[in-house]
Amino acid sequence: MTYSVTTRKFDVVIVGAGGSGMRASLQLARAGLNVAVLSKVFPTRSHTVAAQGGIGASLGNMNDDNWHYHFYDTVKGSDWLGDQDAIEFMCREAPKVVYDLEHMGMPFDRNPDGTIYQRPFGGHTANYGEKAVERACAAADRTGHAMLHTLYQQNVAAKTSFFVEWMALDLIRDAEGDVVGVTALEMETGDLHVLHAKTVLLATGGAGRIFAASTNAFINTGDGLGMAARAGIPLQDMEFWQFHPTGVAGAGVLLTEGCRGEGAILLNSNGERFMERYAPTLKDLAPRDFVSRSMDQEIKEGRGCGPNKDYVLLKLDHLGAETIHKRLPSVYEIGVNFANVDITREPIPVVPTIHYQMGGIPTNINGQVVVPNGGVPNAVVNGLYAVGECSCVSVHGANRLGTNSLLDLLVFGRAAGNHIVDFASKTKAHKPLPKEAADRTLARLARLDNSSTGEYAQNVADDLRASMQLHAGVFRTQKSMDEGVVKIADLRKRVDAITLKDKSKIFNTARIEALEVDNLIEAAQATIVSAAARHESRGAHTVDDYSDSPAHPNGRNDVEWHKHTLWHSESNSLSYKPVQMKPLTVDSVPLKVRTF
Repeated sequence: MTYSVTTRKFDVVIVGAGGSGMRASLQLARAGLNVAVLSKVFPTRSHTVAAQGGIGASLGNMNDDNWHYHFYDTVKGSDWLGDQDAIEFMCREAPKVVYDLEHMGMPFDRNPDGTIYQRPFGGHTANYGEKAVERACAAADRTGHAMLHTLYQQNVAAKTSFFVEWMALDLIRDAEGDVVGVTALEMETGDLHVLHAKTVLLATGGAGRIFAASTNAFINTGDGLGMAARAGIPLQDMEFWQFHPTGVAGAGVLLTEGCRGEGAILLNSNGERFMERYAPTLKDLAPRDFVSRSMDQEIKEGRGCGPNKDYVLLKLDHLGAETIHKRLPSVYEIGVNFANVDITREPIPVVPTIHYQMGGIPTNINGQVVVPNGGVPNAVVNGLYAVGECSCVSVHGANRLGTNSLLDLLVFGRAAGNHIVDFASKTKAHKPLPKEAADRTLARLARLDNSSTGEYAQNVADDLRASMQLHAGVFRTQKSMDEGVVKIADLRKRVDAITLKDKSKIFNTARIEALEVDNLIEAAQATIVSAAARHESRGAHTVDDYSDSPAHPNGRNDVEWHKHTLWHSESNSLSYKPVQMKPLTVDSVPLKVRTF
């Protein structure tokens, strides 16, 4: 099959139209740049739409709060793997980006005095861990939905060009290693395009679909990660995946932490509020990794609920029907549709479910992609930026604090936008495209088109998800992870031999799926290899072999493992770089043991 390859020129190409992609595109379009935003789905269907709980910002509308408390909570939540300069930047910028959204017309819930309503959330405290604080700026339990629509409307007003149902396939790098564009497939026609740009911004979201039980949308196949890995850019801290404590048992649908923020409680089969035993101060509002492990412990010790004793219960009925319908309307609907439960009358079965990727493409606070080069751990890759869940500025470290994901999108989407505008004002001409710009992509498509034997993408992807669930789930053992490394390496051979029965071009979803599996394998291998090599427990990476001991409290080994992992695809090898402990303007938060 031959492909007519057309080339188009833009100032900036953004891959992904979720919260971070659209916050960046808004800055760029308003500055008069020629921006193309590619998205596999209509922008308002991006996965940001599923975020429920809120945006963390120390507005102090409900009680005393300041950015330094938020900064401390984020460092502690990250289990001291987050970079403190980036965390300070994010927490200081937080009120500003929330007020920006408010001025754009975002329909936040309000207090009687007209200020933005804020709810308590897991791990957010006042006065450095003393008591829970209300910091999550919420629009009922549809905050992501409201935010995405607000940003989309603003982008339409600013005349941003959206390329809907387009899938970016590969980054184009020139001889100097600078990124000068992307190749992309138009799904409707099956045609291949080269999009030539001064700057490329990856905002493709996480890769949660590498696991069998996930709260992520089917589009979250780690496309940005795959593109970066194939282009020789290492992936950082991919061993850290957050399990959300309250996924609906058997359905993999998320119930926001806002439930517990509003006062919901977790119960075991004895009807006991068990979190009081594990986290006496924060109780049900301890950070997510801790609550997930506590739930798993209850189930392991035989206090799970249901016929198979494999879940616990989330009780909301005591909040009253009025509060539930006002503050948690989507949760009520999810209860009815996915669990056949009326949450105003009875508890709902929940189980920890994969939710968020803390690792990703390494970047700095301007969203520029950084790689180790010539002894410099963070050398900038010219022309390439990454923001949102696909990036790793490392504000989340080993475990993300709830509400910081929407905040991350806004802060770094805006920061990258501002940095690109500044860069564009100094760069008048495009760098030339290399002659072989589309060769890699054409070879990938030709392999699928010319294959006559092999397996279907779906079967390989299902086996990959099952292996990851088994070997890199909520609780890990060294033996299981080592087995997983071998399994995933074998799966890569199967990925290379995927075939297509249907060779047509127009809206061929089987071709799209096969191309997505190329990205899934990069994310899965980065995860399992990085996890098996980290011989400690830290944040979301909890390994049975490395449990609590006097030398290593909670299993964390700061002497050997207080560092970021970098996985290199080409050699399937690891290198490491230091954690930035020095904030921008304030004193560092020194390493200490996490207690709740």
